[in-house]
Amino acid sequence: MLNISYLSLGSNIGDREAHLVEAIESLKVLGNVASVSSFYETEPVDFTDQALFLNCAVALKTELSPWDLMAGVLHIERRLGRERIQKKGPRTIDIDILLYGDKVVDLPALTVPHPAMAQRRFVLEPLAEIAPDAQHPVLRKTIVQMLKELPAGQNVWKFCKTQPRSRRRES
Repeated sequence: MLNISYLSLGSNIGDREAHLVEAIESLKVLGNVASVSSFYETEPVDFTDQALFLNCAVALKTELSPWDLMAGVLHIERRLGRERIQKKGPRTIDIDILLYGDKVVDLPALTVPHPAMAQRRFVLEPLAEIAPDAQHPVLRKTIVQMLKELPAGQNVWKFCKTQPRSRRRES
């Protein structure tokens, strides 16, 4: 059975754009990449003493179960050099499963919908671009509703390669 899953991708080490592009290409072995948002430059959250991130959202149509999708995502992260040295620290690639259809999964190794997505502008802004009416199955709110409810802060800028952000911190 074909399911639509929404993923959040981020990178803040090395060639961030190339890492995102390679990760998106790699996702094609897990399903059909139905849409990809613009890339957004974002400030780090939680652990803030690190380089700015480049983030995007992807809609993936897949026949994989949530657990098999998670295994595939972790394999892609490892292949692209992801090392889990510091929680919330710098990374070549980070791929999170945000939503998987209307399924709710609450296990130690996998929680869907992503538990922090409703508080993260760097997740909701790109996701609203490709799936504004997608609904969080627990909160029963659309992506646009959750985005509008966020407090000010968590700066997010549409990425423009030719005009680098003046606040950019290099890794």
